[in-house]
Amino acid sequence: MKVVIQRVNEASVSIEGKLVGSIQKGLLVLLGIETADTMEDVQWLSNKIVQMRIFDDAEGVMNWSVKEVGGNILLVSQFTLHASTKKGNRPSYIAAAKHDISVPLYEAMIKQLTTDMGAPIQTGVFGADMQVALVNNGPVTIIVDSKNKE
Repeated sequence: MKVVIQRVNEASVSIEGKLVGSIQKGLLVLLGIETADTMEDVQWLSNKIVQMRIFDDAEGVMNWSVKEVGGNILLVSQFTLHASTKKGNRPSYIAAAKHDISVPLYEAMIKQLTTDMGAPIQTGVFGADMQVALVNNGPVTIIVDSKNKE
């Protein structure tokens, strides 16, 4: 699994002009699922997302997690995170998991993040054509790959 984590002042997801998810201060998390992903990836990434200390403390140092600052999470599925651009100019998405693998893992990530946060999170709609709006704070944008745990 790959995630792009963006620290935001606000973020929202709309589908056909209808708002389906929104947060104020927190994290916009774009989630890409690949065929080899498992529940272990879900649990490891959820913990990493919730515990990542990327919010400023009183001294302006990134020492607090989204949970510690009372923020929220907006999770959006994004298969294009697994794009391969090695050949030509048209990305290949062969590494992205098919629906039978990705939907259950996406739903598991929602449940795991909710559990780890101790509160419901906001989401987009899996597989939908979504419009995502955000005000990135910092900007702070971090990419994490569960297959490369550095």
